Amino acid sequence: MPPDFISLNPQNSLPQLFSEQVEPAWTQNWRDFYRLDFKPSNIEQRLGRMQVLNYQLAVHYFIPQRAVATLIVLHGYYDHMGLYGHLFRWALNNNFAVLSCDLPGHGLSTGARASISEFSEYQAVLAALFEVAQQLSLPAPWHLAGQSMGGAIALDYALNQQPLSEIGHLILFAPLVRPRAWRQSKLLYQSLRPFVKQVPRQRTNNSTDKDFVEFLQRDPLQANVLPTAWVGALSRWIPQIEKAQAKKMSPIILQGDGDQTVDWRHNLNVLEDKFKQPELFMLPGAGHHLVNEQAHYRQQEFSFIERFL
Repeated sequence: MPPDFISLNPQNSLPQLFSEQVEPAWTQNWRDFYRLDFKPSNIEQRLGRMQVLNYQLAVHYFIPQRAVATLIVLHGYYDHMGLYGHLFRWALNNNFAVLSCDLPGHGLSTGARASISEFSEYQAVLAALFEVAQQLSLPAPWHLAGQSMGGAIALDYALNQQPLSEIGHLILFAPLVRPRAWRQSKLLYQSLRPFVKQVPRQRTNNSTDKDFVEFLQRDPLQANVLPTAWVGALSRWIPQIEKAQAKKMSPIILQGDGDQTVDWRHNLNVLEDKFKQPELFMLPGAGHHLVNEQAHYRQQEFSFIERFL
């Protein structure tokens, strides 16, 4: 049976992020279900909504009493922020404030499920998160952490926008440039586009953590379709990234060599061409969803990241 918050039309009942309205009772059920209820009383937290473009986006922040920096987290395709408890907990243990949202069409946010018209809409979302960070006076540096598609959003920002002075490190977990078997997928998209708006999602085991893979099967916020609109937006975005001018930045890149979701060899070649001396950490045997890999992989990932923060 799905948890209570699914039946309560959560998009409409979430309070405005900066209003004085109390969170509805179902938000505690959401935190419990996704194990995001971090108990220490010195952590301020809130789940609310904000409008970006035509979307109502669910936004969550955690602010420790003595926060020394901020981690802005961008989730992957089909994901939502409820799945990022391991990363949130690590950040809070390091006294980082944490700011995240469910991207359009994902999680508790509105929008056609798992779809987008153009990837530029994701940049509007990121710009809105920066505004939230400013309104909350979250401490700099603001580190950007993105898993897969979230990494693509952070990558797009770094290459094609003018980064704010508050931006610290770019932390990319299995970043998306091209998905695996992209040529075949693009041909399929071109043949299907005139006839269908979506196809059934093909699920794969994206982590070696069997408990996480099993949890995804019963996660009520998972979409079960692949919209052709999203594939089209991706096909228009990839050339923009692959032709972008190189930048003098050194992102932190984490990649598993068991990843069956993205074309990681091609992607790493692109990133090595676009950035000055990227800090790459390969995890032999690890899958795609690195923030939800087995504990020993996560420990290695976080230890590597801590060397630079």
